[in-house]
Amino acid sequence: MKLSLILGCIWVVGATITALLPMRRQMVPGLALLVLAPVLLIYIGYETSWWVTGLALAAFLSMFRNPLRALVQWMMGKQVEIPKEIQEQLDKGKKK
Repeated sequence: MKLSLILGCIWVVGATITALLPMRRQMVPGLALLVLAPVLLIYIGYETSWWVTGLALAAFLSMFRNPLRALVQWMMGKQVEIPKEIQEQLDKGKKK
């Protein structure tokens, strides 16, 4: 099996473990996975064919649909709805 696909599988396991964490603990590993994904997709595309890269892209978009939707809304200048758990953590941070 190609190294890029093995790394892709490890990325999926990392994303699954991150999704199992409480919302307030998902930010740092989720951001790392989000930043790493384009690099990994390019590497998968380099080592394999376009349809394998398309499947990996579909998996990425499926897992990160909500953060990507919020990013697009923010870039368009629209109000981004923050989940209640994260908003509570932000409010606690402001009080300290």
